[in-house]
Amino acid sequence: MTDTIELRDICHHFDAGRERIELFRGLSFTVRGHETVAIIGPSGAGKSSLLSIAAGLERPAGGTVCCTLDGASADAWALRARSGFIFQQFHLLPELDAIGNLALPLRLKGHLDAFAVAARWLERVGLKDRARHRPHQLSGGEQQRVAVARAFVTAPRFIFADEPTGNLDVQTAESVAALMFDCARETGCGLVIVTHSKPLAMRADKTWLLAAGRLEAAA
Repeated sequence: MTDTIELRDICHHFDAGRERIELFRGLSFTVRGHETVAIIGPSGAGKSSLLSIAAGLERPAGGTVCCTLDGASADAWALRARSGFIFQQFHLLPELDAIGNLALPLRLKGHLDAFAVAARWLERVGLKDRARHRPHQLSGGEQQRVAVARAFVTAPRFIFADEPTGNLDVQTAESVAALMFDCARETGCGLVIVTHSKPLAMRADKTWLLAAGRLEAAA
């Protein structure tokens, strides 16, 4: 049975001083496992908030988020435990080398073969020879490749990526984008990306435009 995340009649806002800013109201959409989805739209439209709500990281002001994993209903905690995350800032631990950054989430889950699995993923993203380099010894593109591998290393059901190529030059962004989509399709997990990049969004199976509080299929 396909894993799904379903957002129903979602409303969300934030308060700026005495003013309440409505991001969206009555918004609904579904993400399915094995599906790649891009969310585009202007700055301030609420794309990152929508991604956080879908990932179970943030509670909406209204509406419900329903998740199914392995054919059974799952709560936000279970969804987070089976998800991987990629951000614009790489968020690698500076005191750990590349393989240590990859092995850490596996070790936290009790995997005895954490470093072996991490090594295989480093090779998959083309950084086998950089395993013992710390983040400050890696280029931005290499750091994001480590971050991509870290997101996939625990065999998640869904990957959530927030502007994953925003800090990269055009050529590096293209290679990282290709890597993300290839890994998603190889592993069969769902991939949800928030991006300003049209070339990146065009890689997705579905592209949604979030603007003026509405979510519509992009042309």
